[in-house]
Amino acid sequence: MEVLSFTERMFVKTMFRDRMADLNGLAFEDFFIRIMTARYADFVEVRTHGSIGDLSSDGLRLHDGKLYACYAPETFDADSARDVKKKFTGDLTGALAKRAGEFQTFVFVYNDPRRGLHPEITQLLAQARRGHAPLAFETLGPRQLLGELFRLVKYQIEEVFGAPIPVEDVVYGVGLEDLKPLLDHLVERRRQTNGQQSPREVSALKMDYNQLDEDDREMLRRGMLHTHLVEENYQGLTDVTERDEVAADFNAYYRGIATVYSTAADVVYELEKYVAGNRHLDRASARALSVVLAYFFETCDILAEPPTGWTPPAREPALT
Repeated sequence: MEVLSFTERMFVKTMFRDRMADLNGLAFEDFFIRIMTARYADFVEVRTHGSIGDLSSDGLRLHDGKLYACYAPETFDADSARDVKKKFTGDLTGALAKRAGEFQTFVFVYNDPRRGLHPEITQLLAQARRGHAPLAFETLGPRQLLGELFRLVKYQIEEVFGAPIPVEDVVYGVGLEDLKPLLDHLVERRRQTNGQQSPREVSALKMDYNQLDEDDREMLRRGMLHTHLVEENYQGLTDVTERDEVAADFNAYYRGIATVYSTAADVVYELEKYVAGNRHLDRASARALSVVLAYFFETCDILAEPPTGWTPPAREPALT
């Protein structure tokens, strides 16, 4: 069966982000159920039915013993945190009463791609783990849901979105007109800083050191083919300090999110959102985004540099 090419995966990632930005409540539950139904043959969606309700779940994997409950408020503030805590407690209590013996893992599914789990919810999950052993508890957020989506084949993903995935283009060009909106956005976001080191070339070890996954590596490799356009843009400006100010701001933002997110994939995801702002990314803009990220990656403004003398860990030899 047909799997996605790299460019198709990047397009699907953009489609997913655009869709998630508008999903809450029942719309998010429907989207979640479409992905999980396509992904797992043993997934059973649970719909509200008359007086018995939904039996305190939105889906159940019969063979894996996982019960899924979706929590997708439109906004997440103090009031919605209280509502989610109330619903979580009610769903868990109801599931234990109505579905005893049917599940071994309670999965908390949430929709916020920006902030992750609210601290009050993580505390609630920790309390539930202690109070309901040996029952297991897991979370499933937007990044994990995207991972489930990427395990589908092409026609299934098209069915989930109700739209085709364009198949053209492996070789592409990027022009300054494509880069300018993203560069302008960075200028708007820049802040004054206290002296930054001058940019310099980086070694190929940087991708290994940051443990980037293959999608992000390929995105940066392709972007690096056109990073000279970013340099041309800055060389043509009257304000010779603009590049360094933008880079310093970008670096400061990177350092901030690097303390919050534990994986390189999450950090790259947040950097992409920082560059793109709230604009919709068509295919040309998505390619331009990869060029901007690659430029600041090359010049050591984002992601960590390997220490002097660092070498990648030896890989396990292939089995013969």
